[in-house]
Amino acid sequence: MNKFDINKLVRANVARMKPYSSARDEFTDFDKEMVFLDANENPFDNGVNRYPDPQQRSLKSLAASQKNVSESQILLGNGSDEVLDLIFRAFCNPGVDGIITVPPTYGMYNVLAGTNDVANTEVLLTEDFQLDTKGILNAVSDTTKLIFICSPNNPTGNMIKPDLIIEVLENFNGLVVLDEAYIDFAAAESWISQLKNYPNLVITQTLSKAYGLAGIRLGLCFASKEVIAILNKIKPPYNVNALTQDRAYDRLSDLRMIHNEVDTLLDNRKTLAAVLKDVDFVEKVYPSDANFILTKVDDANKRYNQLIEKGIVVRNRSTQALCENTLRFTVGTKEENTTLINALNTIQ
Repeated sequence: MNKFDINKLVRANVARMKPYSSARDEFTDFDKEMVFLDANENPFDNGVNRYPDPQQRSLKSLAASQKNVSESQILLGNGSDEVLDLIFRAFCNPGVDGIITVPPTYGMYNVLAGTNDVANTEVLLTEDFQLDTKGILNAVSDTTKLIFICSPNNPTGNMIKPDLIIEVLENFNGLVVLDEAYIDFAAAESWISQLKNYPNLVITQTLSKAYGLAGIRLGLCFASKEVIAILNKIKPPYNVNALTQDRAYDRLSDLRMIHNEVDTLLDNRKTLAAVLKDVDFVEKVYPSDANFILTKVDDANKRYNQLIEKGIVVRNRSTQALCENTLRFTVGTKEENTTLINALNTIQ
């Protein structure tokens, strides 16, 4: 059974270190009319001449109320990739520790492992793209610190069964990082509500997908306050800029619009999936809980190039494990999907 102890998991040097304290960490009462001469900023107002709030307090407060967690359980990053990198650097000793990933999955886990000199043990998903829990737990060693699970999974699009995730959580003493980048497109609820039950659970989300803010680069991490406190020790002091904070706050303040866009994309996904099943060279359309559809085709390289010639860019995922001859189609607008469908119907 799980004997999770965060103090044994964190890198010793991170546990010992004192975090950098910026000027905006030391004085936070922005409601007062003060003369700020503490941060060596340019004093001439142009809207962004002052440093942003290093703890993103307003944005975290809004996100906390919407996700039903405390602000101390949230870390914001310059995209989810920064959040994932912080997790590596806080808990994995370079050249010593390791992680487990479950291909086919998001490729940045492996890239970040290489960047941080952390061994990555890969345990393939099953043929139906579910966790091989026996294989995962058998692969755990004394130096395994992290297990990465993406649900809905990229590139396959499916949700990972809850009982399989629970089995891993309850039998692994390290952190289980659950990547929920596409959770807003799924019928299932986020695992955020389960944080209170699993102290070794870390959840990452993003504003790049359902929220339509890929260009501002904002990732979210939800975990116990103890895990978040460790990540806060090593994050750059002003990692989320003021423009990103403002744009994200405005977008999060209009959940009705976001829900309407998601509903539209789900309708478009259903229509596109039905059409893809009738395309001659499409051999299989995999079920999707995300904003994309994975398909198996007769010749992925050929079909990819044919679509490029027609001005349509999709993703060839054939190099991924268990994904030979697959193309991944992002669900677009109704007009974009119509253009894709017309192109598919003219390809020989």
